[in-house]
Amino acid sequence: MYIAKNGEKVFVVDGHIHIWDGSPENWRNRYGQGWIECFYDYHKSLSPKEYIWPQEKFQKYGLDQTVKDLFEEGYVDVGIFQSTYLTEFFKNGFNTFEQNYVAKKVYPDRFIVNAGVDPRDGERAFEYLRRLKGEYDIQGVKLYTAEWRGNSKGYRLNDPDALRLLEECAKLGIKNIHSHKGPTVWPLNKDAFDVHDVDEAATLFPELNFVVEHSGIPRIEDFCWIAKQDKNIYAGLAVVMPFIYSRPRYFAEIMAEFLYWLGPDRLLFGSDYAIWVPKWIIEMFMDFELPEDLKKEYGVDLDLETKRKILGLNAARLYNITVPEEAKGMVSA
Repeated sequence: MYIAKNGEKVFVVDGHIHIWDGSPENWRNRYGQGWIECFYDYHKSLSPKEYIWPQEKFQKYGLDQTVKDLFEEGYVDVGIFQSTYLTEFFKNGFNTFEQNYVAKKVYPDRFIVNAGVDPRDGERAFEYLRRLKGEYDIQGVKLYTAEWRGNSKGYRLNDPDALRLLEECAKLGIKNIHSHKGPTVWPLNKDAFDVHDVDEAATLFPELNFVVEHSGIPRIEDFCWIAKQDKNIYAGLAVVMPFIYSRPRYFAEIMAEFLYWLGPDRLLFGSDYAIWVPKWIIEMFMDFELPEDLKKEYGVDLDLETKRKILGLNAARLYNITVPEEAKGMVSA
C-alpha cells in the first residue's frame, strides 16, 4: 500500500483499469483482432523495454496478474474499472461490468466498477442503468462515444438520447461520467472522440462530474479551453502518463498546460492497465520535475502535494474513498 517518497506516504487511485479478454477465441470478427493489436502497438511503443509483455499474455491476463501488477508491485491502493463492452467486436464483450465485478467480489475494498452504458440502446439502457444502481450502487458510468453499434459509428454527449441518459444519471445520483475522448483505436473513427460535445453536457448538468478520459489528447488546446469554463470537467490522465518515459518534454508541456488551465484539483491519474502497468509510471512521476522554463512560463509546479492530488486524493474525493490520515499530507481528500 502507498508509494513512499522521502518518508512521505502517497495514496494512489488508479482511475482507469481493465481486465479484458482480447483473445482470438473472443474475436467476433477482424475488428476484434485489429482492436487488440492496436492496443498492443501502443503498449510496445510507449513502454520501457523491460515492461513489454508477450502478445499472448497481453490479449488475456486475468485477475491474479492484475492484482500482482496493481496492488503487489504497482503501489495502487484502489483501482477503478472503466467497463468497455465492444460487443460488435468481441463475442462476450471486451471487459463488461459483469466481468469486472468478479474482481470486486474477491477484493471489495480495492476495486470500484463503473458501468458501460450506451444511449443508443434506448429504454434498455435506462433499465440497465437503474438495475445496476439498485443492485450495486454504482457511482460512475463509462460512455464510449466512438463505439460502433449496428450501423452507427458513434454518438455525441449532446445528442438528445445522451442528454436523457445524463439526466437519469443525475436523478439516480450517479455523479461520475467518464467519456473516452482521446486517441483513436482501430477501427473507430477519430472524429467520434471529439471533445466539443462535453462542453454542452457539462454546462447542462453542473451536478455531474465529467471525467474526460485521456484528456482529449491530441486535442489538448480545445479541451483546456472547455475545461477552464466548466469547473465540473476533469482530466483523466490515462494515455498522457506513459509519455513521461517516451517523450518527457511533451509530457511536461501537457502537464504545464493542465496545471495552468485546470489547476491541480481536477487531474486524475490512470495507467490504462493493462496497456501499461502502473509501477514504472508512478515511480517516474514521483521523480519527475517540470523543466525550469515551463515553471517560469506557466507559473506552476509539480510539487509533492500536487502529485498527491493527482495520484489519488482527487479521485478519492469524487468517489468518497477514505484516505488514511498518514497519506493525506498537507491537503485533505
